Amino acid sequence: MTATDRSIELTRAAAQAAADKLAHDVIAYDVSDVLSITDTFLVASAPNDRQVKAIVDAIEETLLKELGAKPVRREGERDGRWVLLDYVDIVVHVQHSEERVFYALERLWKDCPEIELPEDAVATRGKGAEHAAAHAAAVGDEGGVH
Repeated sequence: MTATDRSIELTRAAAQAAADKLAHDVIAYDVSDVLSITDTFLVASAPNDRQVKAIVDAIEETLLKELGAKPVRREGERDGRWVLLDYVDIVVHVQHSEERVFYALERLWKDCPEIELPEDAVATRGKGAEHAAAHAAAVGDEGGVH
């Protein structure tokens, strides 16, 4: 089995919406051969709760407006640390950067084929590490000896 054209279309649109809201490390996997409940997983992250929520809102708005898709389930919104959008054909995970590192979803799905995403989404790869390094340097500068 392989992901349907509709699943890929939804995944790519969601990835573009996430990239437009400055998501970090957007990646998608075709999980249809190992899971019977969905075709694809899209994973994206952001450095703060507010941005996680903005990314989720943008994905929902884009998929509804452009493709007429509404999630059948939305979990984790209150905390804004890990929001899951279940569209049946695709499942979108938008995680706070800390949760992304801790849970390492990519490690679970690394054997599944990666889905080709729009250029803007691919350009987000490595942004989480860049942000973490910049944040660490800023904190280090503040904690110096005066």
